[in-house]
Amino acid sequence: MDRSLDRLSGLAAFVRTADLGSFVAAGRVLRLSPSAVGKAVTRLEEQLGVRLLQRSTRSLRLTEEGRLFHDRCRRVLDDLDDAQAMLAEAVETPRGRLRVSAPVVSYHLFLPVLPEFTRLYPEVEIDLDFNDRIVDLIDEGVDVALRSGDLPDSRLMARALRPFQMLLCASPDYLERHGSPACPRDLDGHRAILFRFPNSGKLHDWPLTLPEGEPEPRRHIVLTCNNMEALRGATLAGLGIGCMPDFLAREPVAKGELVTLLDRYLDAPGQFRLIWPSNRQLSPKVRVFVDFICERLFAARCEALPGPGTGAASQSRAVETAQT
Repeated sequence: MDRSLDRLSGLAAFVRTADLGSFVAAGRVLRLSPSAVGKAVTRLEEQLGVRLLQRSTRSLRLTEEGRLFHDRCRRVLDDLDDAQAMLAEAVETPRGRLRVSAPVVSYHLFLPVLPEFTRLYPEVEIDLDFNDRIVDLIDEGVDVALRSGDLPDSRLMARALRPFQMLLCASPDYLERHGSPACPRDLDGHRAILFRFPNSGKLHDWPLTLPEGEPEPRRHIVLTCNNMEALRGATLAGLGIGCMPDFLAREPVAKGELVTLLDRYLDAPGQFRLIWPSNRQLSPKVRVFVDFICERLFAARCEALPGPGTGAASQSRAVETAQT
């Protein structure tokens, strides 16, 4: 027998024996005789030059060296099991219920692409929850979430989507009544509609690039709200100037219902990430959903972003959106 395979069988015999407390119990799991399990453990001890188990007529117990070795061996065997399971799942058809959490504003992104996904993967049932609360994916059993901002939880994996832009917008009616600003200082006295982040309670600052030494414009705040849809609605109604993602403004701008303002003074890259628990096994339904959404969202307008933590500094300045 190849020495590496012999050592692997010895590792399995040792771990099962340590877990179950006897050669007999380990043999039942491994489908070997108790003597075969005992011999495999003995060979492993001889190869390592250290005793792993103290044997008596009534019991087995780990030595100190055996305890340390057992912890590492357990992880090795778990990784091997996961590799085998992942290989088996790779050829399976994605199926089952897929729980997805996303901010309310993102339905403008998901709904146009979901019909194609359901055609490609008819056995996946999507349970899509639109809310602006930051869910705990692990505690609440969520498979995938769409978020912006930082990723502080080390238990999560992430893939960056292509960037979007934040835009200042106003209705033609509002601009007719109050004038159209040509530079940031012209915003003094204009009526402002501001977004309040639902989790932190902070107001979203307009991402203006001001000339050095120029003070922030003195806006007249007429409305704050914690929902981007409401902000867009108030802007469309002519209440004031609002700042919103480009994908939210695209349709009313195309129809002439909104006008973008001060585009060259805005420094406003935004970025969403798809995140999921860093389980040992990535299920086929999660894998195909993440790949599909990363390929489709914003695909028509933007170049691909590198993964989290790479790329130019301008790409890493993720602007908070309704999820933050």
